[in-house]
Amino acid sequence: MAEQIVTRFAPSPTGYLHIGGARTALFNWLFARGRGGRFLLRIEDTDHERSTPQATQAIIDGLAWLGLDHDGEIVSQAARADRHRAVALELLEAGAAYKCFSTQEEIQAFRDAAKAEGRSTLFRSPWRDTNPSDHPDAPYALRLKAPRDGETLIADQVQGDVRIRNDQLDDMILLRSDGSPVYMLAVVVDDHDMGVTHVIRGDDHLNNAARQMGIYQAMGWPLPVYAHIPLIHGPDGKKLSKRHGALGVEEYRDMGYPAAGMRNYLARLGWSHGDDEVFTDTQAQDWFGFDGMGKSPARFDFKKLENICGHHMAAAEDAALLHELEAWLTATGRDALSDGKKSLLAQAMPLLKERAKTFPEVIEKAAFVLTDRPIVAEEKAAKHLDDNARQMLSELTPRLQNASWNRSELEETLNGFAEGQGVKFGKLAGPLRAALAGRAATPSVFDMLLVLGREESILRIADAATAAGA
Repeated sequence: MAEQIVTRFAPSPTGYLHIGGARTALFNWLFARGRGGRFLLRIEDTDHERSTPQATQAIIDGLAWLGLDHDGEIVSQAARADRHRAVALELLEAGAAYKCFSTQEEIQAFRDAAKAEGRSTLFRSPWRDTNPSDHPDAPYALRLKAPRDGETLIADQVQGDVRIRNDQLDDMILLRSDGSPVYMLAVVVDDHDMGVTHVIRGDDHLNNAARQMGIYQAMGWPLPVYAHIPLIHGPDGKKLSKRHGALGVEEYRDMGYPAAGMRNYLARLGWSHGDDEVFTDTQAQDWFGFDGMGKSPARFDFKKLENICGHHMAAAEDAALLHELEAWLTATGRDALSDGKKSLLAQAMPLLKERAKTFPEVIEKAAFVLTDRPIVAEEKAAKHLDDNARQMLSELTPRLQNASWNRSELEETLNGFAEGQGVKFGKLAGPLRAALAGRAATPSVFDMLLVLGREESILRIADAATAAGA
């Protein structure tokens, strides 16, 4: 029986969920879900000074918004410190690690001298092969014995075979002099204990792999499959930063991008499946693999993001889109929808979602539904309500009262009325937009009439005909 695939996302809770971290989580989620595997979440909270509960919650909320569900309980790295220490002591007992009594001052003095003399600043501890009987009664760090000869091969699924000379590797610290385990040790122990089979992470961790592999090998543990993915750059080709716009997942949520569109776009940042640009989660899970991964940094492009989001909005189920819209209103502190407005929005959703790329655009197009009588027309719309327009609306009202309330009948009634007035339909549409929505740019007049219904539509038209002329 084949081994079950297990991936993990392991962020540090020192701030918001960066968009690059979100993409790493997505790739791990896609790889596991597409192969019937498990996707785990570990919070690497060993930096007590910078890790905060608020940041942890922001990460959890960001993943929930993106729809990246994880399996099992969330693992806290800090809570596993005793286990990390135990492995370090096991390595010491096996002779794969040693006590280093060099002080920070001695190490810094060595590096300063080496730099001044143009030598390598890679610290070689004098305590590596010292007989324990010669150890002083002093604080010490625990170091891993790195190989000195040959090379370490990282068989990376994205970068290819990466070879690092072992004489470039230091004897990394496992336990500090206060007995606390370092991050590099904790990562390996946690990945092993959690059964992680594939480590998919940013290529800024590539050099770490060579050092972490030393722990796996010393413990006799099987190595995970490594896949180091390229980072995300801004449109200018430079590392993504605040000058390029929003960085945190919650900012994209608050700007109103639909989660499905965000998942689709993030998947396309550094990975491709032929020429496919727009696809579903199911397709992404079926298609995703390392063979479609590029080695070069991906460039973030807001226009492409919006285009993909537009496709997903148009294709979304109306009820699901309304539910996500309500969640967006709550997340951004906007007023909740009344039952009446919710009902009208549900009816209007088929026409609102067409060509909308974000939820603010949906709300903008839904102004005719969300506004209440008496409607105050915006300046541009009010220009359509001159004396002639008010007269037309006044004469139109009884025609509408007697019309059957379906699209073909309304089209026939309004077009016939405009013809009888000796004007093109556009001359009637402007005043109707102002009356029904108070806007110059709205969905189709016929769509608005059908969504609002006979009674509300006629009341709005009558208001515009009388109030505007008062």
